[in-house]
Amino acid sequence: MRASGIMRYGVCALLALVFALAGMNALAQAAPAVSRETAELENQVQRIAYTLRCLVCQNQSIAESNAPLALDLREQVREQLIQGRSEAEITNYMVERYGDFVLYRPPLRVATLGLWLGPFVLLLAGAGWLVVRLRKRARQARTVLTPVQRQQARALLDGLDDSGSGVMAPEDDPAGKQDQERAGS
Repeated sequence: MRASGIMRYGVCALLALVFALAGMNALAQAAPAVSRETAELENQVQRIAYTLRCLVCQNQSIAESNAPLALDLREQVREQLIQGRSEAEITNYMVERYGDFVLYRPPLRVATLGLWLGPFVLLLAGAGWLVVRLRKRARQARTVLTPVQRQQARALLDGLDDSGSGVMAPEDDPAGKQDQERAGS
């Protein structure tokens, strides 16, 4: 029995090896051979795709985005490169179709001034608002005490009353006065 168990194990292992090799062979045949031209075309597609903004995601290039529109735009770039168009022609086509916003680095024109200066304007406005708020808070925080109030505050902090005994008389204790007034009413 022992020999038959080893024999079964050996047959199973041999069958697993045959199937694994057959599967690897099928995968090797299914994978397309990447020619130098195809690799160069894909590099050009990626280079152009990184200069174009995804109109759906807006914070990614069409090379980084998986949005359906980004996939379509990458395919359009690929098709136009196959047709023999240059990078400049493809970029101009995209700008004509979608506007300067499609470019990750739009040209500096009157129409795109907001795109270039907007972040700086917002930063300066935020800093100005912060300065105004801090100055307003500093003015509100400055309260001037009269000499009598200052002496009373010092006495409270030191734990002494005006006589120096360390215990405030009920008439000098503001909390005590309030308690007496409530009790009397």
